[in-house]
Amino acid sequence: MLAAIGACLDRQVSRISVRLPRSLAESAVAAWNREELGGIGEESREEFELRDDAAELAWIGLAISERGVRDGEEVVVDLDVVEVAAALQAAR
Repeated sequence: MLAAIGACLDRQVSRISVRLPRSLAESAVAAWNREELGGIGEESREEFELRDDAAELAWIGLAISERGVRDGEEVVVDLDVVEVAAALQAAR
């Protein structure tokens, strides 16, 4: 049922314009630019979740580097609704 609702919403919502403090935006871009060395071995559930959060942060960094606009001490960027949802979920 949740997936069906998501499919309906996906057609209605794509990107949301958000403002982030410049320091957070720069950290997200740094996460995108970070080089990953080595492969992924056996990992615990917690390690998997941490790596998944890092990947979401990197996607936000990519969006900021491609379409972010500085506005004083903030950066304005249109983020995909999935990226916004991931950040909100991480804050809980």
